Amino acid sequence: MIVLGLTGSIGMGKSTTAQLFAEAGVPVYDADATVHRLYEGEAVPVIEAAFPGTTANGKVDRNKLSAQVVHDPAAMKQLERIVHPMLGASRQKFLLDAEQSGAPVVVVDVPLLFETGGEKRVDAVVVVTTTPEIQRKRILARDNMTGEKLDAILARQLPDAEKRARADFVVDTSDGLEPVRARIRDILQQAAKMPQRRT
Repeated sequence: MIVLGLTGSIGMGKSTTAQLFAEAGVPVYDADATVHRLYEGEAVPVIEAAFPGTTANGKVDRNKLSAQVVHDPAAMKQLERIVHPMLGASRQKFLLDAEQSGAPVVVVDVPLLFETGGEKRVDAVVVVTTTPEIQRKRILARDNMTGEKLDAILARQLPDAEKRARADFVVDTSDGLEPVRARIRDILQQAAKMPQRRT
């Protein structure tokens, strides 16, 4: 089984690309969706203990948590120490289930793949990209997004050019869905012939 790591900076179209992989019949592990589940389940008491006042009604309040950690690298590291092991366990279960189901290729969708050394845990990396203009327009159209918040997020992410340089495959989402679907078909054909490289 070949594990593709899917990544890309905010606003590049990564979530849409992940959906199109799923539409093509590929099992997709969504790290963000898993974090959402953890923030409504097992991570809640641990996060409340570490960051008092960031949970309400048995859930993590993402805005309150973000306010406490986004400008504080030490707090961000502490949060990662809580969440990453939980994510790792759920990812392992996903991979085992996919392997047992006989899936030839799976996609692991991880926003901070390079930033967390995740490229060592996959066989090939797919980077989703678009132009800086389209990226900024997409992000600033989101609720609760400001230029300042966007700059803080981008500061934590590797520059797009560096991600593309380190990618095995690049998907450009600038021209709508059809070119992306075609690129995915192409990637899946190539991935099926690849050797496993993950450690």
